[in-house]
Amino acid sequence: MSKWIRKNDKVVVLAGNERGRTATVLSRRGDKVLLQGLNIRKRHARRKSKNAPSEILEKEMPLAISNVALCNEEGSPIKLKVRWNSKGEKELYYLEGSKEIVHRLAKEKI
Repeated sequence: MSKWIRKNDKVVVLAGNERGRTATVLSRRGDKVLLQGLNIRKRHARRKSKNAPSEILEKEMPLAISNVALCNEEGSPIKLKVRWNSKGEKELYYLEGSKEIVHRLAKEKI
């Protein structure tokens, strides 16, 4: 679910030109995420003085959060579930076969 995606999480892109690629979340603002090394666009910068040349910058652009999903170590998408552990903390986990794997605590600060 997209509300569980945070900075430094590993995600896989589900739609668009970068479909199937995995990346790390650099930042999240509202319903957009910025991914490391993906969705690169070229921006033309004007020259700063008469003697300096103009330049073409490559910049990572944000993707809609609905187009990404959390993934496991192998890069396949996962669906997180929520439960309370024995210490009374909310934890996020996913199922891999019949095995439950803890992803992280829900209120854990980064």
